[in-house]
Amino acid sequence: MKIKFLWIFIIPVFLFAVDNQKLLDCYEIFDQKRAELEAQAEKLLEKQEAFEALKNTYMALVKKKEAKLKKQQEELNATLAKIEDEKKQIQKLLEENKKVLEEIKKVKMDKITQSYAKMRPNNAAQILSNMKPKDALEILQKLQPKVMAKILAKMDPAKAAVLTQMMQGENNASTNIPNR
Repeated sequence: MKIKFLWIFIIPVFLFAVDNQKLLDCYEIFDQKRAELEAQAEKLLEKQEAFEALKNTYMALVKKKEAKLKKQQEELNATLAKIEDEKKQIQKLLEENKKVLEEIKKVKMDKITQSYAKMRPNNAAQILSNMKPKDALEILQKLQPKVMAKILAKMDPAKAAVLTQMMQGENNASTNIPNR
C-alpha cells in the first residue's frame, strides 16, 4: 500500500512536471513569436517612416517646382504685357508717321500745283503731257478751274480727252493714252 500511495503522489507530480514543461515550451514559443512580430513591426515602422520622409521630400519638391513655375508664368505674363504695350506704342507712332507723311505729300503737292499755276499754260501743257496720266491728273485737279482749262486747251487733244475722262471717273481710258 505504501507503493500505491507513492504512485498516487508521484504520478500527479510527474504529470504536473510534464504539463509544466509543455507550458514552459509554449511560453518560449510565444516569446519567440512575439519577438519576431515585434521585429517585423519595427521594420514596418521604419519603412513607414522612410515612406513618410520620402513623401514629405517629394511634396516639398512639388511645391518648389510649382512656385518656380508660377514665378516663370508671372514673368512671362509681364513680358507679354510689355510687348503688347510696345506694340501699341509702335502702332501709334506708325499712325502719327502716316499722318506726317500725308501732310508732307499734301504740302509738296500744293507747292508743285502752285508752280504749275504760275507757269504759262503752253509750258505746263507740254510737261503734263509727258507725265504719267495719274500724276498729271493729280496736279490738274488741284489747280483752279480757269488755269486747268487753259492748260488742257494747250495739250494734245487726245491726251486732254483722256485726262478729262479720268476726271469723270473712267479709269479704263488710261489704256488709250498716246505715248510721246
